[in-house]
Amino acid sequence: MNNITGRSLWQDSYKRLLNNKLALFSFIFLITIIFLIIFAPYITKYPFDDTDWGAMLQSPSFNDGHYFGTDLLGRDIFARTLFGGRISLMVGIVATLVSVIIGITYGSIAGFIGGRLDHFMMRIVDILYALPFMFFVILLTVFFGRNILLIFLAIGATNWLDLARIVRGQTLSLKNKEFIEAARATGSSSWKIIYRHIIPNLLGIVVIYVTLTIPATILAESILSFLGLGVQEPDTSWGVLVNEGAQNIQGAWWTLVFPAVFLSTTLMCLNFIGDGLRDALDPKDR
Repeated sequence: MNNITGRSLWQDSYKRLLNNKLALFSFIFLITIIFLIIFAPYITKYPFDDTDWGAMLQSPSFNDGHYFGTDLLGRDIFARTLFGGRISLMVGIVATLVSVIIGITYGSIAGFIGGRLDHFMMRIVDILYALPFMFFVILLTVFFGRNILLIFLAIGATNWLDLARIVRGQTLSLKNKEFIEAARATGSSSWKIIYRHIIPNLLGIVVIYVTLTIPATILAESILSFLGLGVQEPDTSWGVLVNEGAQNIQGAWWTLVFPAVFLSTTLMCLNFIGDGLRDALDPKDR
């Protein structure tokens, strides 16, 4: 008799993801960008904060190693683009992970437990919604000074509100399903049901949220940096480089084009990967 081996949810999702060529290509391309960012000191010829007044607004050239040209202070755009990607991706990923962990936990508990606890937890969300994001950042800056960690805290502490509401709504629709009733009948606790049954069925929605939130977080960081509340010199980010390049677009197009290409390409790859993960993790498509 032949033994038939079943596949787990993750094995089935992995196989479906490999069949999505666009998502797979985007993943490889994103890994390449991350590789360039990590090994930037060994790839670039010039330090990202090295000022050379004799090379101000120099056009792209392979002869002297300024592959993307230089900015108004003679700094190498190629080096600044790679080093700026470190902060942009770090802010986008870390702040999104913070909001995802808080949002999933908060929303699933509120939706599954229900009753007065649900009402109380959602009123807290409504109160936090009323707090202006920029005002919250300014308060943090006044009390703790300008720090990159404040960007993680400020963005992560506000982005989880949307996910908490989404997760709560989906949890309300799932908690009366047959498989949840079966889990209750077997004596599973509420925490076990949330962890093993509710959250896995929310992965598709969470992935969509993450792919939309990481680009939004990167853009939020660029706005904060533009207002003087985010990344400060000599550090840089893609948002800062795009803002600086926009001011010199008429005389030095390369100061805007190359950072913008890296930023837009990374965001597109994240969206395509998110679409592939959503399709792979969606239990309704199996």
